[in-house]
Amino acid sequence: MQLYNTLSAEERAIMIDDAGKQRLTLSFYAYAQLPNPTQFRNELFLAWNPLGVLGRIYVAQEGINAQLSLPADSFYAFKDTIEAYDFMKGIRLNVAVEHDDHSFLKLTIKVRDKIVADGLQDETFDVTNIGIHLKAKEFNDLLEDPNTIVVDMRNHYESEIGHFTNAIKPDVDTFRESLPIIEEQLSEHKQDKKLLMYCTGGIRCEKASAYFKHKGFENVYQLEGGIIEYTRQVKAEGLESKFIGKNFVFDHRLGERITDDIVSQCHQCGAPCDVHTNCANEGCHLLFIQCESCKSKMEGCCSSECVSVIHLPEEEQKAVRRGIKNGNKIFKKGKSEVLTFKNNSESHSIFVDDEPKKIVLKEPKVKKIYIGKGTHFFPKANIGQFLIEENEINIGDTILIKGATTGEQQMVIEDMFVNEIAAKKAVSGDTCTFKIPFRIRLSDKLYKIIE
Repeated sequence: MQLYNTLSAEERAIMIDDAGKQRLTLSFYAYAQLPNPTQFRNELFLAWNPLGVLGRIYVAQEGINAQLSLPADSFYAFKDTIEAYDFMKGIRLNVAVEHDDHSFLKLTIKVRDKIVADGLQDETFDVTNIGIHLKAKEFNDLLEDPNTIVVDMRNHYESEIGHFTNAIKPDVDTFRESLPIIEEQLSEHKQDKKLLMYCTGGIRCEKASAYFKHKGFENVYQLEGGIIEYTRQVKAEGLESKFIGKNFVFDHRLGERITDDIVSQCHQCGAPCDVHTNCANEGCHLLFIQCESCKSKMEGCCSSECVSVIHLPEEEQKAVRRGIKNGNKIFKKGKSEVLTFKNNSESHSIFVDDEPKKIVLKEPKVKKIYIGKGTHFFPKANIGQFLIEENEINIGDTILIKGATTGEQQMVIEDMFVNEIAAKKAVSGDTCTFKIPFRIRLSDKLYKIIE
């Protein structure tokens, strides 16, 4: 009986592309009393693995927290598997704003002590005694109330790239840190202010609202379904989005674009940027914000030290990594001392409540013609394959590769294979392959820049 993932990420990526099916990315959570989390975990794996479900799921005695993707044509079969449990009947599924077939490449279901680590040991705390849920319009209305205090319940690296206007953004690394900090900072307003909270999908606010009610706050509200559901309702109802920038997500994408506002900066040069990356050094993987210019100069690394490491032979890289304790550095997520344009203060007793200058980057006016689309995903970020649908491209042409996740990438074609043969020109109907310094997606479009 197979109860664990047996394929590598690379193998799974190839299988997804070969299947040619559209995938949905979604998340959900439910607080419940589960007497046997391990049995529940095994039942879910056996039900989801045949459906092609991939993702990161945590189960505990207090419930389930799931972020996953699945083939669109398996959606209703999947829904049946979760609604077989009474506590998940009619559960809200937060469907992602943007979809990426490779958002998850493994099915990982883990049993944890809690689905949201809170560091609490209070047996009198009732996690089901929650605050008032608000829909998007109600949330917008309450934001205008002068007696409202709105708090971002996410971590600093999440709120940095996108947040609600005028929100208090605790400078914390983890959810458990934020609870006592917020309680202390707002202790004088337990009766006279409305405490309004939000997070990515609602799960952290669910627990936080119960915690603050437990601590004596009388007017506690939370955004139902989090930023993900808020964005869906804003689009469906034609509302103004009070959330600006990007919503950080915990999968391969690392963010969903909500508005065109850029509210953060590259951690290396200070230019407007909201694209997270993991340091290319396998022994580091620091999560930080890096613009395209710095990415090119620093070869996807966070420091000159890491750049030097990635050019060592593989065996030497492994020797360098062996025995080095980088955990604290990695999980600081953008607080390393090597990042010049990032507040590296270790003090978490204050709020970062200053509103960054709002910067809107307009799409550059580049003259281009459509050429074709991406046709194959390669796990290694060094080659791209495209179907030429219109016009032609030649060696020496400047091209633009554009996509929701890829962004806009320009480069010059130096060598290419056309229909698997080295050639200088590709025309309509050809399959063209050439080297690229990043990974493409099947949704990416290929253009030729016209002078």
